[in-house]
Amino acid sequence: MHKFSIGEVSKLLSVKSHVIRYWEQEIPFLSTQKSLSGRRIFTDHDIQILYRLRHLLYEKRFTIEGARKKIWDEINSPNIDIKSRIAGIRSDLIAVLSKIRNSAPSVSG
Repeated sequence: MHKFSIGEVSKLLSVKSHVIRYWEQEIPFLSTQKSLSGRRIFTDHDIQILYRLRHLLYEKRFTIEGARKKIWDEINSPNIDIKSRIAGIRSDLIAVLSKIRNSAPSVSG
């Protein structure tokens, strides 16, 4: 399982770090942990929730409260087996994307 820093998450989601910290306060079922040095560590599961939250807020125009309820309902859905398979595939794709972004040489023009 890959662990992500807040900077990596910020780049993946295309949002500022302070937005992620705010979402972390508003979404109590995020399992964000802190390292011994106090830095936030995000898991694949956290990334999935944050991607879904971003989609609901920015594309579907949910309020933060509405998005929190929608995600909570999805997590507790009886179709969790299908969702867990999709979540596993998505986690793998996120990890591959992260590796590609980290290994890509910077292009200056």
